[in-house]
Amino acid sequence: MFEWFASPEAWVALATLMALEIVLGIDNIIFISILVGRLPEKQRAKARKIGLSLAMGTRLLLLFSLAWIMGLVEPLFIAFGNEISGRDIILVVGGFFLLTKSTHEIHGSFEIQEASKAQFVVSGFISILIQIALLDVVFSLDSVITAVGLVDHLSIMVIAIVASVGVMLVAAKPIGDFVDANPTIKMLALSFLMLIGFTLIAEGFDVHIPKGYVYFAMAFSLVVEMLNIKIRNRRAKAVETIHLAKKTLKMKMPNK
Repeated sequence: MFEWFASPEAWVALATLMALEIVLGIDNIIFISILVGRLPEKQRAKARKIGLSLAMGTRLLLLFSLAWIMGLVEPLFIAFGNEISGRDIILVVGGFFLLTKSTHEIHGSFEIQEASKAQFVVSGFISILIQIALLDVVFSLDSVITAVGLVDHLSIMVIAIVASVGVMLVAAKPIGDFVDANPTIKMLALSFLMLIGFTLIAEGFDVHIPKGYVYFAMAFSLVVEMLNIKIRNRRAKAVETIHLAKKTLKMKMPNK
């Protein structure tokens, strides 16, 4: 099972697969961060860990069910001139779920709460976990198919998936906190999820969209937004410095 330890090519494949699994896991982190943000502060860390643990468990279960995974590719029926398989159905349903959920979250972000003080819409803990588990199946399917297509050793796949989820566990809280602290980043993340949802639906209907294009668009948008945040912070500091200087000057002026 571990005869590949002495093979340099196997270690290169392991490193490559780990990197790909982390990149594919970014979608999962974004989705979990947004859902967890609807929970009370004391429950978020627990929900985040359980959600990512579910992601790892789903990936491993699918990985150990390779015969079933391969069977999902077999056509079940024909629709709109395309052969539809079990995998296609999962992708399309998952894509529509992402589009619906993202649209709902964007709509909720613009709703004005008519109350004496700000109130947060708090969702049920179990409800959030169920939503995370459902989308984990979709994201995990993509991840496992990538793993199966890249390497031949099951042990390499397992190590790469466990290691990538470990990295996601470390990165999930900083990313979640950053998304919560910056409303524009949250809106951008929701736009990413809509883009991913559309991509999943297209893939379900055998319209292949290269992932490189999707991730480039996401990375470019993120860089632009980071620059905007940096500029806004500089302007805020400059305004604060000017107000402080004016206040100090008034205090130093002698009374007539």
